[in-house]
Amino acid sequence: QHKDAYQVILDGVKGGAKEKRLAAQFIPKFFKHFPELADSAINAQLDLCEDEDVSIRRQAIKELPQFATGDNLPRVADILTQLLQSDDSAEFNLVNNALLSIFKMDAKGTLGGLFSQILQGEDIVRERAIKFLSTKLKTLPEEVMTKEVEEFILTESKKVLEDVTGEEFVLFMKILSGLKSLQTVSGRQQLVELVAEQADLEQTFNPSDPDCVDRLQQCTRQAVPLFSKNVHSTKFVTYFCEHVLPNLSSLTTPVEGHDIQLEVLKLLAEMSSFCGDMEKLESNLKKLFDKLLEYMPLPPEEAENGENAGNEEPKLQFSYVECLLYSFHQLGRKLPDFLTAKLNAEKLKDFKIRLQYFARGLQVYIRQLRLALQGKTGEALKTDENKIKVVALKITNNINVLIKDLFHIPPSYKSTVTLSWKPVQKADASQKRASEDTTSSSPPKKASAGPKRDARQIYNPPSGKYSSNLGSFSYEQRGGFRGGRGRGWGGRGNRSRGRIY
Repeated sequence: QHKDAYQVILDGVKGGAKEKRLAAQFIPKFFKHFPELADSAINAQLDLCEDEDVSIRRQAIKELPQFATGDNLPRVADILTQLLQSDDSAEFNLVNNALLSIFKMDAKGTLGGLFSQILQGEDIVRERAIKFLSTKLKTLPEEVMTKEVEEFILTESKKVLEDVTGEEFVLFMKILSGLKSLQTVSGRQQLVELVAEQADLEQTFNPSDPDCVDRLQQCTRQAVPLFSKNVHSTKFVTYFCEHVLPNLSSLTTPVEGHDIQLEVLKLLAEMSSFCGDMEKLESNLKKLFDKLLEYMPLPPEEAENGENAGNEEPKLQFSYVECLLYSFHQLGRKLPDFLTAKLNAEKLKDFKIRLQYFARGLQVYIRQLRLALQGKTGEALKTDENKIKVVALKITNNINVLIKDLFHIPPSYKSTVTLSWKPVQKADASQKRASEDTTSSSPPKKASAGPKRDARQIYNPPSGKYSSNLGSFSYEQRGGFRGGRGRGWGGRGNRSRGRIY
């Protein structure tokens, strides 16, 4: 009976500022009483959401959740998602709050609106909708985030992952790995399969294509935290041994100053602990062994063709050797007679000579580092230079432990070490003690973890075996997609569209 009166309120959106303000309040207030005017009412409110007067826009956005009833809810969610492109911070916060409030009414309906814009909306809307999901989902209570809702998120995310940029992929992995239903072993396995699909491990690896290298690196980085004794890294480790190691020196990256070779070796080392049964174990162990030999020089007097003749000492690349030796040690456990039964006597003798030479150089550097850190505690250990020396001591100690294992007759694979860039585990207390012996109350855990995996220290030792100079140190920045959107895989093309409320 008051339909005409409500129509007058709707027409208020064409009036002056006062009429619009009143309309922004009264259209939602009486909306439920006039279902036959629902479309007109929503459209009128949307006009107010786009008004030039910021106070009218804010009022109209604030009231949008009142329209989110029944079949209208996904549409309101879609509209609110589009409004995330606002550059006015107060307005943007109102949109966020409105989305969260309708989430609590109907999570699946709200997600429907968000994913529809992620799949089909303009780039700015897509970007902000993904960021909304990555930051807000974890704040929602369990009664909202039911198993059914989480399954819907996984299903819709798989559609989006068919065509994403690297940065978007990282955000989606953050969203999915935070879902309660994916915390199980089978859930983690599902996520690893998603990452493997994204990494496209069936394709031919092209080391000279920075995008191809970056894609593999980014995907592997997402997979590493998912691996465990029950969720195996076999597929990734196999791919690295067969395709990446033989091409290690050809790897290219667009990130200046980024040691992509070391980054890849670190990823392989981290994964090697969780490798399951491998089909071509002996062949892959041989590839790993051959790559390790490249970084384990012969003593100068024993080098062929007089290379390194005279006083020049080969450079010992400790950071590379730690990764390769650790990976070999981990996979070697699965084929313990590799060195004795699978290599000929000449090859084994050559390897032992290299190990011995490396171990000699190692002892010198360990002594130099201990001397440099002796008596230093607290604040003194927090300087950049000393932090790096603590890490360098961990690297050299790790290599020392692994070399001792391989010198056993027959070679042993029993020792456990914590990789120098990883936090120290309690299980590795003996190794922790070894690196803490000379650093008093030093916190090696803190130094080795570095600033949240974002800056890794590389130890570049001096080239001379008995050099008194501790060599130069440099930081390796983790590059990749985080710096800029849309570089590389999945350029999505133009999907720009106008208002489709």
